[in-house]
Amino acid sequence: MTIVENSLICRFFLALWGALTDAWAESRVGNALRAFGRGFARCVKGSAVCQFIWREGTLPKSWETSLTCRVLTFILNIPCAVCRWIYGLRKEVWDGSLTFRAVAGLGAMPYLCLGGFMALMLMVPHSNWDNRWALMGAVALIALFALGCAIRPGNRLEIGALGPWLTLFMAFVCYAFLASLSWSMSLRFVGFYLAAFLLCLLAVSGVKKYEQVEMMVILVAAGLTVAALYGCYQGVIGVEVVANQQDMSVNAGMPGRVYAFFDNPNNFAELLVMLSPLNYALLLNAKTWRGRVGALFSLGVCVIALGVTYSRSGWLGFALATVVFIAFCNWKLIPLLAVLGICCIPLLPETIYNRILTIGNMEDSSTSYRFAIYGASGVLMKDYWYRGVGLGSDILTKTFKGYPPMFDGNFPIHTHNNYLQVWAEMGPGGIITFLCMLLSQLKTGIRAYAAGTDRRVKNLLAAAVAGFCGILLISVAEYTWFYARNMFVYFFLFGLIAACVKLCRKSVRDEEAQ
Repeated sequence: MTIVENSLICRFFLALWGALTDAWAESRVGNALRAFGRGFARCVKGSAVCQFIWREGTLPKSWETSLTCRVLTFILNIPCAVCRWIYGLRKEVWDGSLTFRAVAGLGAMPYLCLGGFMALMLMVPHSNWDNRWALMGAVALIALFALGCAIRPGNRLEIGALGPWLTLFMAFVCYAFLASLSWSMSLRFVGFYLAAFLLCLLAVSGVKKYEQVEMMVILVAAGLTVAALYGCYQGVIGVEVVANQQDMSVNAGMPGRVYAFFDNPNNFAELLVMLSPLNYALLLNAKTWRGRVGALFSLGVCVIALGVTYSRSGWLGFALATVVFIAFCNWKLIPLLAVLGICCIPLLPETIYNRILTIGNMEDSSTSYRFAIYGASGVLMKDYWYRGVGLGSDILTKTFKGYPPMFDGNFPIHTHNNYLQVWAEMGPGGIITFLCMLLSQLKTGIRAYAAGTDRRVKNLLAAAVAGFCGILLISVAEYTWFYARNMFVYFFLFGLIAACVKLCRKSVRDEEAQ
């Protein structure tokens, strides 16, 4: 903090922020908005509709004590019980093995293993990455977790903490495979979903206190920072302009879009939107100036890297994530943030400013092409809306080829929309459980934030929900699971929200017990 206090630049911006905040607090517009906010809050509080939406649903409320949840928890924890039983048979022998103690000790720290694995996943170049590694890694982490349960009997896989809708959605994943028009084409996607589910399960089961989830998030942020730094490096040296990624007729002068260690700039942008907001929480929760500088540095390089991806959906997703996080912390600052954002527009690089102007421009081929894909998807859905074509984009691509091509003679390889894609693959049951899963998780996160007492956990929960909101917005214009690494991070983030909810509830119970 001494460095910050002695910095003329930092002192200038702090003084400017203080002046703007004071001016806003005393302005008529600020007072009017605060009065409106208080009146709106009273209306919402007394609204029967809002109270119905806000209440905890019957299914989520009874999920953890239900027979289904208890049976699934028992089945998932069989490997843990077997490891505890074998360890108990010859405890003195196992304790004398240095190898066992090292491996089991590592398994007793699943948050560390998972954080390291996710960081590694973010740093492997696309040409060297194999999606099978995610499944093998997830299974290996589960095996380590089971070994760790031998010396830490209190550890267990907590599917109950993920809520009922994820379990129901995974049931429709199984249905989509069994009902697929081609089992062979859908088989590899079963592995993707299994890996995603196991990573999600480990994220919520592997943490017992804030320090553990913080360490896991720091490792993930470190991996993302390395990827962002490489993206910034690409932005400096320049990358080749790819014609099918940017329409130069409406993006004149725009350089090549960076992609870091990933196959596509949009894939990279989606990862940045999901994980960059975690730095907001790390910045607020840091106890030392080193921690604050590290979080600020990571956030800065991620924002710069996101800028040079030239991903318009990514920019909108990150903007929404930032607004959501600020709304959690202090929603009254949102109008001021909007004013500052508008004032900063003239300061943007010309290429980014021009790219922003193309949002919604139907003359941009990438925008118009999406609508062609949506039209082709609508034709297919007339025949398969009630059952779906089966699991995975491969079988959907094959099914598209049985219909007339688009205006350019090509066929879509996916629907360019997560929600439409899930419906096309899994039918109405899949999309209904998917939407319920998302909405329930967001509502659970907001409820836990409101009830929580540990500010550190609440900050991290707000950041995770913010990143999740960002990717949900992007999912309207992109099929974000087409690149499997993004799918794995998506479900990891889902599990991280559940982990923070679990810690928030624990803090409330601990405070009530005192």
